[in-house]
Amino acid sequence: MWPFGKSTAERVKDALNDNPVLAPLGLDVSEQRGAVKVRGQVPRRSLLGLITMVAEGINGVKSVDLSEVSVEEQVAAPAQSAPAAPTPSVEMPQLTPERSVTTGNLNGNAQDMDSEIQEVETRSKVAKAVLSAIRSNGELADDPIDVLQSGSSVILRGVVDNDHEKRLLEQVARGVSGVSGVDLSGVRVAQGAKAMAKEKDQDTGDTVYVVKPGDSLSAIAERYYGDPMQYKKIAHYNNISNPDLIHPGDRLRIPG
Repeated sequence: MWPFGKSTAERVKDALNDNPVLAPLGLDVSEQRGAVKVRGQVPRRSLLGLITMVAEGINGVKSVDLSEVSVEEQVAAPAQSAPAAPTPSVEMPQLTPERSVTTGNLNGNAQDMDSEIQEVETRSKVAKAVLSAIRSNGELADDPIDVLQSGSSVILRGVVDNDHEKRLLEQVARGVSGVSGVDLSGVRVAQGAKAMAKEKDQDTGDTVYVVKPGDSLSAIAERYYGDPMQYKKIAHYNNISNPDLIHPGDRLRIPG
């Protein structure tokens, strides 16, 4: 269950796929120590700024590297010269021009597309501003919250320690200029949320739990997923052959 068991890279990719302009591009994402690298191809250079804006709305992202995103700008076809006067010949069948493959609105009128990209990028700046406001709040700063954009509204995903923090989260988000609505359906309350999300594998971005005396895999699964039977998933992900044998100090990665 998000945000536990989803690495930073996975959450950035989710955010890109939730964006109607970027979703059709199938961009690949990797991350290490907060540095996010995006790979793939875009049809317009103006999309690069949008990718950065969306990625920076994800908690834990420190930098965005687009050096491996190639840009394939569409070039207008050269004007054709007027046809020469017809000469007697065998009549040839008329050929129908091949239709180009399109990607949503991305291959439409260039001016309209740039306008759409600029509008979405402007809205994504609001999501980044909301995340900054959350990070600046003393009570919410350490809560694992991501911010996505949907029109002039923002979608919040993550977990907070209590109902008071959830109300405060909405209040802070609504206080940011440009926000017309706040969707909290992806935010849940879990006591100790800050501590649960604090430990991270620096190389993979996986959530890590350090086993304490008296712990069991089923209890850990209950804590992170709300279902003790999910212990099998944790055991498999950490190559634990005997789920009854875990030891204090073991570092368990929590899968999605």
